[in-house]
Order: sequence, then C-alpha cells, then structure tokens
Amino acid sequence: MIQLGIDRLLAAPALRRPLRGRRVALLGHPASVTSRGRHSLDALMELGDLRLTAAFGPQHGMRGDKQDNMVESADFVDPRHGVPVFSLYGDVRYPTPAMLDHFDVLLVDLQDIGTRIYTYVTTLAYLLDACAAAGKSLWVLDRPNPAGRPVEGSILKAGWESFVGAGPLIMRHGLTLGELARWFVGERRLDIDLHVIPMDGYRPDEAPGYGWPLAELAWVNPSPNASSLNMARCFPGTVLFEGTTLSEGRGTTVALELVGAPDLDFGRILARMESECAAWTAGVFIRPCWFEPTFHKHAGRLCSGLQFHTDNAQYRHDQFRPYRLIALLLKSVRLEYPDYPLWRVFPYEYENERLAIDLLTGGAELREWVDDGEARPGDLESRLVVDEVQWLAHTQALRLYD
Repeated sequence: MIQLGIDRLLAAPALRRPLRGRRVALLGHPASVTSRGRHSLDALMELGDLRLTAAFGPQHGMRGDKQDNMVESADFVDPRHGVPVFSLYGDVRYPTPAMLDHFDVLLVDLQDIGTRIYTYVTTLAYLLDACAAAGKSLWVLDRPNPAGRPVEGSILKAGWESFVGAGPLIMRHGLTLGELARWFVGERRLDIDLHVIPMDGYRPDEAPGYGWPLAELAWVNPSPNASSLNMARCFPGTVLFEGTTLSEGRGTTVALELVGAPDLDFGRILARMESECAAWTAGVFIRPCWFEPTFHKHAGRLCSGLQFHTDNAQYRHDQFRPYRLIALLLKSVRLEYPDYPLWRVFPYEYENERLAIDLLTGGAELREWVDDGEARPGDLESRLVVDEVQWLAHTQALRLYD
C-alpha cells in the first residue's frame, strides 16, 4: 500500500523532529489530502507538536475557491485554524518578504499532473528561489505523477519563460514534484535547505495505473478541470487547445479530455490524422462525439469533436503520446481547412504580447510546423526526439522510485 509524503510525516515523529521549535507553513490546495482523505492543513494542525503559522494557496486556492482558469484568489484567514492563508495567484505570484517572514520551514504538498505548463510547477520554482534567497527551508511531501514516467514534447526555449514555463523543462516531464524540486535546485544552482519526504510503495511503471495507484488512492481534483486520471494522461497534449480557437471542453464535465468546434467536421479530421501518421494515434481510443459547452469557447453551440479515452482495454501506456497526438490533430485541421483561424489571440497567464500557443509549447516551432503546408510528422519527430533524449539523460539520476 502506498504511503504519501504527508502520510509518512504524520506517522513518524522522527521525521518531524527537525521541525520542532520552528515556524512551519504549508503550501497546499484541495488535493492536499492524506490517503484517508483528510486535508493536510487540518491533519498537521491536529498533531499538536508542530507550530503552523501560515499557509499558502496556488492557482485555484488553498481550499479550492476558484473554478475557472486565470481567476485570481485573495488572501484570507483560515476560519478553522485562524492562520493567514496567502494567495500566490492574486495580487502576487511570487511571495513577498512579508509573507516569507511568517515561517522558517515551508512544507509543499501539491498534487501535480506531470505537465510543464501546470502552474503549480512554476509556483514551486518561485518558492524555491524565494526560500533560497531568504535562508528558509523547504520540504516537499511527495505525491504520485499520474501521467507516469514517459517523457514527451519539446524543452522550453530560452527567452520563452512565463508562468506556464518556469525553465527549460520538457512538456511531459515524467517526474514527481519532489524530483522536480531537486531538478530546479540543480538547474538554478540554488543554495537551499531542501528536503524531500519520498513516498513508500510507489511503483510508477506498474499496470494498470502507470503512475497513479489505482484502487489505493481516491482521485481528488488538483484543479477544477483535472477531473480524472484520463484527463491527467491526456493533458500534455490537450492543454495545447487552450492556445487555439477549438474548444477543449471547458463548459462540459470532461474538459481537456475532448476537442471540438461548431464549424469543423472532426470525422474528416480524424481520417486525415490516420492517413498522415497512424502511429501517433496509437494506444488511445479516439471517439467521434458531439457536445455543447455551457460556457467558455463556443458556449451554447453544438460542436463536432473527438474524445480521448485511456480508461479502457485499448489503452497502451507505452504507445500513447498525447503531445504528438494533438500536434497531429492541429496539423490535420490546417491541412483540411487551410484558412481556418486556428490560433487564439488573447492575454494568457499574464502575457499580452506572445501567442498563447507559443507560451504553451515553449517556442514558436510547433505553430510554425502546423502552419507549414510542406512539413510532415517526420519533421516534428526529429525535433522532439532530440529534446526527449536530452531530458532523460539530465533527469535520470534525480528519480527516487526506479
């Protein structure tokens, strides 16, 4: 049976001993729960031997107060425990000196989903920087990566850093948050007292969860639209739809598990995908569908679309490549509908100048490949493989569970 980092800290007084007499803060969110479903802030407060003096919430809040994307949260005082809860997705995204003055040790207990653009990764990076500069300790209470160990996509290019890209990470990074913290410390050459409380019994290569311990842990949404393991597996690809005019399913119950638009024929697009590169559609069940978003893009309009299913017997973890799958879908839209206004122009995660699709992919290369009528899957494949091999080489020694 798996033991999360928070479970181990709660169960072992010896692990907590270095925290005694020090002011402790927690960075958490709605999925910061023990294996029995107790919120980490409540469980730590009830121990009685730790001095918790503050808490921090990332995007969507500590307790889960904001549902839509890019909606800020305010600071508040926790009504149960009376400690200040500081928002790192509100007036600031980087902790202020006044916030840092509230603690000596920061416990980070965030459920990640294994994709570079997930803003909790950036919040972790900012706190590592801030704690290093202020002489604070940071402990990561480790959790599973539900997307598992596979690595895919391109490494973010220099100059393309943003709140959805904290550094030269690859899109589907294959690491847990504790392993990512170790990577950031090395990459940024941080002088920081970092501790990772690893999980016990975590086997990321085992079927059927391949990163998520099915039948052991309940799925708790780490963000409002991260509603299933299927979403987490698809997300390294489907997140790209946020930078397009296509609906990613916001306004439905399966956001980021499907795609659609009212003015496209996705049966035709799927046929083009299979003819262009059938190998990139492998390992996943792709189902033509229709849906009507209740809000967000194409609200109230019937959309032709495709839904991606990894929760069935056809799923092949070693074959499924969501980044390539969605890149192929975008290329097929461009080939079938050359003049379609595919790229969405709007402010995205505090960026007003650069296209959202480029921020998401960490450069302009994917968009240029899609828009180049002569470019084919093999051209993109040759670029991706270089970055994937490089990332694996740089991170292999950081893995705690192999």
